[in-house]
Amino acid sequence: MACIQYGKNALQRIIKDTRLHPSDRMMQPLLFSSQGVRHRKLEVILTTSIEKLGKAGETVKVAPGYFRNHLMPKLLAVPNIDKYAYLIKEQRRIYQPVEEEVVKVVTVTKEDKMKEYEKAAKRLDSTQLVLRRLIDKEKFRTRATKDEPLALQSSVTVDDLVAEVARQLSIQITPENLHLPAPLPTCGEYEVPLRFPKSIPLPEGKIYWSLKVKVRSK
Repeated sequence: MACIQYGKNALQRIIKDTRLHPSDRMMQPLLFSSQGVRHRKLEVILTTSIEKLGKAGETVKVAPGYFRNHLMPKLLAVPNIDKYAYLIKEQRRIYQPVEEEVVKVVTVTKEDKMKEYEKAAKRLDSTQLVLRRLIDKEKFRTRATKDEPLALQSSVTVDDLVAEVARQLSIQITPENLHLPAPLPTCGEYEVPLRFPKSIPLPEGKIYWSLKVKVRSK
């Protein structure tokens, strides 16, 4: 409070001792009414933070009457001219405490990690992964019946599934999390068992986690 009062006293002395030159008259808000610019917005520098108007030290535009009748008498703002701008800048530099950034350190517990793993496991188990692959045209022409599954040009591997899980579901898993004895050679729907730690509880009624995969032709 002492520093604020000191700043206001300094402003009062400057305002009292100010002698305006002809070039300053159009910038002096107390003369606006006599200059015929009553409705023009006036740029002022706030000495105190005012709700819905601005923070201390900011330059804002206000109605001349509002400044003349409310802000100026209480030294809540001063005209935006060099002498006042310099004073406000120096006052804030000397008396305003430096705001220190507070960094909160959030500790991730083991329980938090397990909840995240369980959430990811449930999402993997309840979602169908869809992959599109080119078919082997030669095998397509020579297939025995129309019901025979379409053979792929290149089989879907564990690494393919890991990459698609990351791309489609934004979940990072490793090849060890998937039980896929052999690559998927044809189009169709598959259920690939998932390997997760036993500490992640299975949903009621399930005996293992699984990833549903649907391979379609391009």
